[in-house]
Parts: sequence; structure tokens; C-alpha cells
Amino acid sequence: MRWLKSIEASGILFLVSLYVTEGSVHAYSGEKFLSKGNAFVVHGGSEGIYSDSFIRFEKIVFRRPKEYSNFSSDPIHAIVFEVDDREAIGGSAYGGQRAVCCTSDLAKLGVCTQGQIIHRPSANNPGWPKVFSASFSNDEVDVALQSRSIPITKTGMYNVYFIHCEPNLKEITVEGKTIWKNPTGYLPGRMAPLMNFYGFMSLAFVLLGIFWFLQYARFWREVIPLQNCITLVITLGMLEMAFWYFDYVEFNETGVRPTGTTVWAVTFGTVKRTVSRLVILMVSMGYGVVRPTLGGLTSKVLLLGGTFFVASEVLELVENVGAVSDFSGKARLFFVLPVAFLDAFFVLWIFTSLSATLNKLQARRLLAKLDIYRKFTNALAVTVIVSVGWTCYELYFKSTDVYNERWQNAWIIPALWQVLSFSLLCIICALWAPSQNSMRYAYSEDGEEFDKDVTLTLIKPSPLPKDVRSQPEVRPTLGNNDLSNGDDVEDKTE
Repeated sequence: MRWLKSIEASGILFLVSLYVTEGSVHAYSGEKFLSKGNAFVVHGGSEGIYSDSFIRFEKIVFRRPKEYSNFSSDPIHAIVFEVDDREAIGGSAYGGQRAVCCTSDLAKLGVCTQGQIIHRPSANNPGWPKVFSASFSNDEVDVALQSRSIPITKTGMYNVYFIHCEPNLKEITVEGKTIWKNPTGYLPGRMAPLMNFYGFMSLAFVLLGIFWFLQYARFWREVIPLQNCITLVITLGMLEMAFWYFDYVEFNETGVRPTGTTVWAVTFGTVKRTVSRLVILMVSMGYGVVRPTLGGLTSKVLLLGGTFFVASEVLELVENVGAVSDFSGKARLFFVLPVAFLDAFFVLWIFTSLSATLNKLQARRLLAKLDIYRKFTNALAVTVIVSVGWTCYELYFKSTDVYNERWQNAWIIPALWQVLSFSLLCIICALWAPSQNSMRYAYSEDGEEFDKDVTLTLIKPSPLPKDVRSQPEVRPTLGNNDLSNGDDVEDKTE
């Protein structure tokens, strides 16, 4: 059910489509201005920032082609505002459509100057929004915006836009960068708590790994194939959490997300989720417990696992590596749907297989295995119920937080998915931990034959009473031929 966590229902401000940042150092490499309403804009970034922080503009240059440089232009603006002050940007005349650039009707009302962007002082944050400008002179092909740092004294979700209202400024681009710095480092505010979270999760996986590997070393002669699969999942989990932690640490120190570390973290996480689902599916089918192999289902299970890995890897790379501002909501949904479908198919197949395995164990009267499978089924059912509930809350959270105003709590959503997955892994480790009785839960041909004998014993006819069997047989005296025929009849009867 973890697939719904990737559906972004975050709202779009009145002049921008969906945007996901690359990091706290936002670099602009020839970004083109796009028409939004009656304005032309480039979204420079959107992050949650705590007080005592800053946003710094460095080497911002606006550039236009030589063929469009034969006139002086209206100002090109850089505007910084907190999301609570969004209503201070733009306006409308006579209740009409909201505009960012001042129109002739608004200019007649005396509320703004035509060709300029509309902004008013914030009622809650004096001195905001911050607006800076630069203009092209005649025959000038590039103009620089003065470098400056903007101190942040109020915690909030801040936005940077570059805007101009000049229709004749064709093919204009922006280059340079803005640096966003929180008191604890360069991590965006909504991501900062995840660094400590992944640190704790790394420690939790280490403790689980120590317990599991000690048991594994003590009873290595009794290890069954299923326990080898669990060992692989624990190892992948340790690597995933460690790479995520180092990814966030480096991001926090440099302000640029380390692509290599992020790719490794994403890949280990995707492999772990794929293997985890396959292990749960194989356990549900009774692999290694009531059947020695998956038989003809092996290719289908591997095909499902491979497809899930590819779909999940693509989705995670799109979400975590680099900027994804080129992807609209529909494009992102295109990547989410395959993972959602495959996850649902996994759940359906797992519970269908579990039902068949439980019935088989009950019919064969394998009580020890039946008990452990019932506990596993209960744990899995609780996990699915919690997943569905958390998915509903996640959708509610994102649909009601239109402007990301609850960004300080947003880290809890991905964190709980990790905690839920880890909890289920701990339960599986407790149920199938290596021990001197491990082979008791493994498939055994001798054990299966024994079960068949027990079943046949239950339907054998009862032996005759002792007094009946002890009574002497009374046979008439017959001739040799008759006696011979009688023996034949007796032999046939036996």
C-alpha cells in the first residue's frame, strides 16, 4: 500500500505548475520564462525555512538573444514571499480574473503601474514580500541582478519567482543560483527531520541484524532456505538506511544532493522492497514449509518481482534524483499507477495463497506449522489495515494542505511507512528465527509420509474383538479336491 505515498496532492500556487526542488542550492542554467496568465515566470524554488536562516542570490543573470535587444525593457523582478502572504501578490479589477501584472484597468484605478507586478505589503510580516528588479538597456543582451542575502526571521514556507510583464522580451533566460540555508544546514526544512530518523533506523536495523546473525551463527546447521531469504532482506535494509542517512548528511553539509549516494539508496531500497514482497509471497505459498519448490509458479513469481522492481526504481529515481519540474501531475501519476497496480496484485496473491496454505496445513494436521502461519496471517492483516488507514490519512493530509503550510509535519508520512515495514520484518524474524527447532518448520518428505500414515490410520477399520478371533473354525470334513478348492477360496479372501 506504500505506492500511494508518492501521489503529490500539494497545491499549485496561482502562477506555477508542480515543481520539486533539486536541493538547497537551486541552480538555474538557461531556464526560460513561461507564460502564466498575463505574466512570464520562472519558479526559483519553494522550501520550508526556519527562523534565523537566509536566502542568498548569487550571480543571477537575465539573458536575451541579440536580435531582440534593440529596445529598453520593463523591469524583470525577483520576488520572495512566505506562503501566508500569497494574497499580497496579484490583484483583479472589479472582481475579475486575478492578474500578476498590472493591467490598464488596475492602472486607471491608481493601485499599480502598468507593466509592473502587483504586490502589497504583508499585514503579518513587515517588510515582506521582498522584490528586486533589473532592466535591459537598449542593445544590452544580458543584465545581472545584484547579489544579496535575505535574512529569514519567521519560520514558514518561502517561494522565489522571477517574473516579467514585457511581451516583447522573447526567449529570455535566467542563469545563476539561489542558496537556502537553515540553522542546522542546507537541508530543506521538510527534509531535515528525516536525517535523524534515518540515523535511528540505521541503528534499529543494526540491532535487529545483531540478533538475527547471532541466532544464525548459533544454529547454522538448522537453517532453512526461508531464513536465508530473511537474512538478505535484513542486509538490504541495513544498506538502504545507511545510504539514506549518508545522503542526507552530505546534502545538509553541501547544499547539493549527492546523485551517486541517492541512486544507491534508492536502488537498495527498491531491491529490499521487491525481495520482501517476494519472500512474503513465497512464505504464503508454503515454500520450504509445505512444498519443496514453487514448481510452475517460479517463473510467474520472478516475472512479477522483476516488473515491480523496474516500476518502483523508475518512480523512486524520478522522485529523489535531480529536479523533476518537467513532469506534470499527470506524468507523475503515470509512474505511480504501475506500482499501485502491482502492489495490489501482490496483496491479492499473498492472501489467496495464505488461505490455501492454511487449509492444507489444517487438513494434514501439521499443528506447529499451522500455529506459526496463523500468527503470520494475523500480523500481515494488521499491517494491511494500518497501511490502508495511513494511506487515507496521507491523501487527506496532502489534499487539505494545498499550500504546504504543514510542511514541518510532512516528514512523518514517509517515516511511518519505513516503521511499518520494519515492524513487519521484526515479526517475521521473531516467528522464523534460527533455533534448534528450525527444521521442525521445514518441508520434509519423511514428515509428509508420516502425516499420510496418520491420516490413513484414522480411516482404518477397527480390529475384531479378541473373543471372536479366538473362536476355532468349524470346517466340514471334505475330500482332497474339496479341501484344495477351499484353500483357494480362503487365499482369495485374504
